[in-house]
Amino acid sequence: MLEEENVVPDFKLPEDNGKEFHLRANKSKMIVLFFYPKADTTGCTKEAIAFSDLITEFETAGVKVIGISPDSIDKLLKFKKKHDLKVLLLSDIEKEVSMRYAVWVEKSMYGKKYMGVERTTYLINANMKLLKVWRKVKVSGHAEAVYKTALKLLGEDCLSH
Repeated sequence: MLEEENVVPDFKLPEDNGKEFHLRANKSKMIVLFFYPKADTTGCTKEAIAFSDLITEFETAGVKVIGISPDSIDKLLKFKKKHDLKVLLLSDIEKEVSMRYAVWVEKSMYGKKYMGVERTTYLINANMKLLKVWRKVKVSGHAEAVYKTALKLLGEDCLSH
């Protein structure tokens, strides 16, 4: 399990735009990684739209917002187009990153157990240090809370230099 102050695992995953995203090569001040279970489901759609609605604010602050799910690139492209999403989406179809980030967990619905992504958000600095983690995310107000936390931590980072 990743804890705050840990260095997060590096990874490469395919982006929804056909490129490859490499965490270590990213040059943003901070990165928001939001792991979500499945594209185009109610909660996941609300979460992706909420982050998209704040994308200008995040980018102005130097924060890159990335959604990761085990969906295929084709499914991510349809999801992005259908809802006019502005966030970068990555496909973790093999679930390797989800496992390394401890979000691929046993879940239960109607008494049946299955494996799936636990909705989790990580806020990571430019040195790949985990600054904040939100587990078992409730979607309502979450994107705004992440943005406020990022601004606060960016301010503290500026003060410490």
